[in-house]
Amino acid sequence: MRKNRLSFVVAAIIIFLIGSFFIEKRETQKEKLPTVGVLQFVSHPALDQIYKGIQAGLKEEGYEDGKNMTLVFQNGQADQSKLATMSQQLVQEKKSDVLIGIATPAAQALANTTSERPIILGAITDPVSAGLVKSNEKPGGNITGVSDKSPVDAQFDLIAKLVPNNKKVGILYASSEENSKYQVEEAKKVAEKKGMTVKTYAVPSSNEIAQTVQVMASEVDMIYIPTDNTIANAMQTVVNEADKAKVPIFPSVDTMVEQGGVATVGINQFDLGVQTGKMAAAILSGKSQPATTPIYTFDSGDIIINQKQADKLGIKIPENIREKAKIVE
Repeated sequence: MRKNRLSFVVAAIIIFLIGSFFIEKRETQKEKLPTVGVLQFVSHPALDQIYKGIQAGLKEEGYEDGKNMTLVFQNGQADQSKLATMSQQLVQEKKSDVLIGIATPAAQALANTTSERPIILGAITDPVSAGLVKSNEKPGGNITGVSDKSPVDAQFDLIAKLVPNNKKVGILYASSEENSKYQVEEAKKVAEKKGMTVKTYAVPSSNEIAQTVQVMASEVDMIYIPTDNTIANAMQTVVNEADKAKVPIFPSVDTMVEQGGVATVGINQFDLGVQTGKMAAAILSGKSQPATTPIYTFDSGDIIINQKQADKLGIKIPENIREKAKIVE
């Protein structure tokens, strides 16, 4: 009896040790999963589409959250203090192997937190002016990524064809966004070359947007919006005020056309995210390094037209443009 009891105890100890070994091994494997930390500046359709594209791009390259990678997502909701805190969390607590910043303020917050962990830029119009890289061709540090620089010349060519009699253009942007200031200067030069007169309207915060658009509607024939997160986040307000005066809006982003803009030549935001995800995967797997990976820039865009909005404002879309465009509601 005593011998049987001893055998039982020994067997129980062996089972316990084997079980502990496999549990510890499983936990160790979990800990070893590479981590991708994503910091998004604010919620609005364009940036949300980029994040979805990032997930798709990572998956295309063989990285899936919960299987062979841990994906950690943080959203600063346009609060600079939150961006700083979340950046530290992603680096120190989550120990992200690769970081992704969606929009310039998020990328800058990550860059201010670490100069060692790889950072991939998602939707940064001018990384050089934003102080993130030395040059687009040779970033030279721990940062590379994707630019969302719009084809401004093609956008104003389209505007001239859709509203040939509209010569006064107002450019609406947020004065707090360095990204936007660069785009405004470029758009102003392009529009003036095409015989348009330009007036710029900077808003310090979203609280002044409605009033600013009311003023614009009485002074210009149309409104142009660069890739600006503050304005994108308040796009419905812009559309509501512009519609009252029947002033057409020509944004730079496809999702803003869906929200009430008339048309644009723009980069598909989901595709932009996919490219960002693929670049992150290449860094994660060791196939490339940020310092020697050029900033990816799209060389073309899609014509996006909101037919319902065009009809509402009495803008006729030429058939040769319509047949090449993506029509959205």
